[in-house]
Amino acid sequence: MKVMLARHAGACYGVQRALDMALAAAEEGDGAATLGPLIHNPQVVADLKRRGVRAVEGVDDVGGGPVIIRSHGVAPAVRRLVEERGLPLIDATCPHVARAQKAAAELARRCGRVIVVGEAGHPEVEGLVAYAREAGGEVAVVASPDDLPEDTGEAAGVVVQTTQTRETLDAVVGALSEHGVACEVKNTICFATRQRQEAAAALAGEVDAIVVIGGRNSSNTTRLADICAAVCARTHHVEGPDEIDPAWFEGCGTVGVTAGASTPESQIAAVTARLEEL
Repeated sequence: MKVMLARHAGACYGVQRALDMALAAAEEGDGAATLGPLIHNPQVVADLKRRGVRAVEGVDDVGGGPVIIRSHGVAPAVRRLVEERGLPLIDATCPHVARAQKAAAELARRCGRVIVVGEAGHPEVEGLVAYAREAGGEVAVVASPDDLPEDTGEAAGVVVQTTQTRETLDAVVGALSEHGVACEVKNTICFATRQRQEAAAALAGEVDAIVVIGGRNSSNTTRLADICAAVCARTHHVEGPDEIDPAWFEGCGTVGVTAGASTPESQIAAVTARLEEL
């Protein structure tokens, strides 16, 4: 069975940057903690814990060591609380997320109403909502046109979670336009996310089966799996090589491999090696 890796797969710049910063903090040995999981990858979070970097729920749980702001970012009020406590701060917010946060605040000041296209409850989306509201905006979070509020007003700013698809953004903006809403759109989808989505879809169309590697709590990895499943019925989402069932690949001549932006190279290598053993 031939194993084929997607042209673009695995940890993006923002995730790798956050990992490097957390590992550097671990080497310092000062008891650093991340506000929530650094990235949505349980294996990485467990490895950081073994190295002395804990994931905590809030600032009150940190202790006296450095506070690492995770790649998804935090609300401005949380950042201020860290500073007020006098705790060392390591900002591992993905630069693309930081750009989206700035865009949300600017749209709120200019438009008054902000539509955040994304997954409600996701930490990145919660941060975007907080930045927009702090800037005085009225905010709604929508995952699709069906989620749009009945009263959308005459004008709105639109910002998007960095790991969303362009198709979802276009569908929401199109629905707003149909309702006569004048939109100012900030397309804050990360280019690396788009690259991975397009490469995964292309590979899924060329193989008999495809394996998507990454945390099940990772929205960008889950979205990759959905994209692949729409093209290839034999799509399997795994977090590691131990989950692979040889029965999945009976009769397969080719199997593709892709991975979410929160999946490090070591996990891709381990899964690929397991597939090559079959």
